[in-house]
Amino acid sequence: MLHLPLLRRSALALAFTAALFVALPVPASTFDMPSLDRIVHYQPKLPLQVFTADGVEIAQFGTERREYVPLSRIPLQMQQAVLAVEDARFREHSGIDPKGMARAVVAVITGGRRQGASTITQQLVRTMLLTREFSAERKAKEIWLALKLEDEISKDRILEIYLNEIFLGQRAYGFAAASQIYFGKPLDKLSLAETAMLAGLPQNPYYANPVANFERATQRQRVVLERMRATDAINDKQLAAARDEKLTIRTPGSRNVHAAHVAEMARLAVVERFGTEVYSSGLRVTTSLRAADQRAAHAAVQRGVLALDRRGAWRGPEDVESLPSDNGAELERAAAEALKDHRDDEVLRVGIVLTATPKAVQVQLADGERVTVQGEGLRWAQRGLDTKAKAPVKITRGSIVRVVTTGKTKDKKSDVWAISQWPEIEAAMVALDPQNGRVRALVGGFDFAKQPFNHVTQGWRQPGSALKPLLYSAALESRVMPATLVDDLPFTAANGWSPTNSNGQYEGPITLRHALTKSSNLASVRVVQHTGTHASREWTGRFGLDPARQPDDLTLALGSGSVTPLQMAQAYATVANGGWRVAPVVIEKITDAQGKVLFEAPAPTPLSEETRAIPARNAFVVGSLLNDVTRSGTAARAQALLKRPDIYGKTGTTNDAVDAWFAGYQPTLAAAVWVGYDKPRSLGGGESGGRIALPIWIDYMGAALKGVPVAPAPATPDGLVREGEDWLYSEWRDGGWVSEISDASGVQYKTNVGAEIGKVFNSFGAWLRGERN
Repeated sequence: MLHLPLLRRSALALAFTAALFVALPVPASTFDMPSLDRIVHYQPKLPLQVFTADGVEIAQFGTERREYVPLSRIPLQMQQAVLAVEDARFREHSGIDPKGMARAVVAVITGGRRQGASTITQQLVRTMLLTREFSAERKAKEIWLALKLEDEISKDRILEIYLNEIFLGQRAYGFAAASQIYFGKPLDKLSLAETAMLAGLPQNPYYANPVANFERATQRQRVVLERMRATDAINDKQLAAARDEKLTIRTPGSRNVHAAHVAEMARLAVVERFGTEVYSSGLRVTTSLRAADQRAAHAAVQRGVLALDRRGAWRGPEDVESLPSDNGAELERAAAEALKDHRDDEVLRVGIVLTATPKAVQVQLADGERVTVQGEGLRWAQRGLDTKAKAPVKITRGSIVRVVTTGKTKDKKSDVWAISQWPEIEAAMVALDPQNGRVRALVGGFDFAKQPFNHVTQGWRQPGSALKPLLYSAALESRVMPATLVDDLPFTAANGWSPTNSNGQYEGPITLRHALTKSSNLASVRVVQHTGTHASREWTGRFGLDPARQPDDLTLALGSGSVTPLQMAQAYATVANGGWRVAPVVIEKITDAQGKVLFEAPAPTPLSEETRAIPARNAFVVGSLLNDVTRSGTAARAQALLKRPDIYGKTGTTNDAVDAWFAGYQPTLAAAVWVGYDKPRSLGGGESGGRIALPIWIDYMGAALKGVPVAPAPATPDGLVREGEDWLYSEWRDGGWVSEISDASGVQYKTNVGAEIGKVFNSFGAWLRGERN
């Protein structure tokens, strides 16, 4: 049965359409109407999304940021806000609003100001099927298609598609995506004030969004609130509270979790497996990362690199831009224009210098805020403020600089700022679960946008002394025990190679334990010489290293081969878990838009004796050596600052401090840190793994282990006994283990005199009885 009022409205709409044809010439192509199939059989373009294991989004890939949400899950208040400001009579009309159409037609005929008057149905048709040009032809098509669409699908379906499809600025399509981009929260967590601000975006999403222009966005928000009150969606009390609420907008590029290198790993893996259509098909990648761990690792790397960079010299501004001579409104606009091509950063804020004296520098930031740097904040860059400073380092009006916050003023009302610079040094960090290999944090470099190279997985560098525990592990299987004395004295190989200790000092004969604790190079060389370079080299493969990338000569003892940070974390995880090599996993699962699992990482291999990489007693002894390193050796700061005894690890520094390392573990978490330059060169005199990489590791572990109970001392495996003050393989208790490795006396084996005499008498007795010939 036909609804007469609806027919009248439709007839009126057709009349208005006819009026448009009369008012403006419309070509015959008007009748070439596009198909409604794209809307009727709507398939949203959903981006490829990457998440942490605990569900926090890391990144989206695709031209459109969108999260499709059914109407039943879109809060009623969000729906009311959009309808109030965009189409208050949506539930009543048949696709067009006759009153609004009347105003629009009159405006066209009389040459007055353009008026949209488009219903949500018309906006949807225009957005998905037509161009945005203003013409009678397009308007006629829009009206006709809107009427047809309402005959094809329900009001709820139209509204659902609209709320998920409409562009809302900052590459956000749909209100769910906009909610995350502007406020960092899902739709059902929005306040009324936040809801109203989003509802105001469709009218002018490019220039009235809160990131581009907060003032315009606020003005539009007030209009939405007034409309909501007029339609009784809210009351006076709610209106007043929403007006007074101060909103916090997420800045562009800010994410809850910074993991761009992992996101790129996920993107490459998915595209390789499924092709480039993944950018619009809504695939979801779940990684093994934990959000809190990743945040801690990213912050630790940034703090560590910036601290190291500040030990170097001020290199000067990034650029110099021209600014007008006056200080009026034109200056603010010119400064903003000058900064638009310089990428901002959450920590290293980009700014342009407005005034500069040796005592104070005023800087305008990319978001328009003006800050003053003075006192201690200028000390590091003071040579650039000298009146005689040369151009490369001089700070002057128009200089593009970086500034960082270093704390709050005494009254806690404002930030304290300091001049900084973009570091040239790179760093990488990776942490994984020793029991299953799941990577909990991965920072592939200081900044992905500037350097996308993933140093964790692709950076093959010399490990230096961080390799020694693996070589000592090999030595344990060659009868070298922790109490073995090794010469820490000058050494010259047959080919003339003559290594030295990093401190230039020698202690004479020292135990293997002491040798690792103090990181003696000369002792390490003699240990590898005893074990054999080939055997030592092959043994590193048990920990996940590539033996082919390790030298088959004595330089192996100083870590002159090549490893990646991921391999080092895997190697130390092998010691942490008692001797099992675990395979690192980053990509846990890939699902399609409907949640169907397309890929899932295999379950961890059970830790059984069949899958063991090194003997349990070997791992136990190496762990005890590493614990001493962090208690009283080159990494003593680890236990001292973390205030817990269950910390194990080893520093690493290569020749001329080109590469700096720290790798270590707490029984529930293994991690490795590398610091260096992309083009290898010295990090500076006096720098070392303990001074550069260890602080980053401690910073991360302090956060990652917060609330984690101190692990009990590991149980003693079978086959170990205490001999004197150290551990000994039980079969050597009566002698046969290497007691000393010395240039003067070669290799000496420890013997038990009583046992040897007993053996002689037993043999003699057997001979007398005729038992032996």
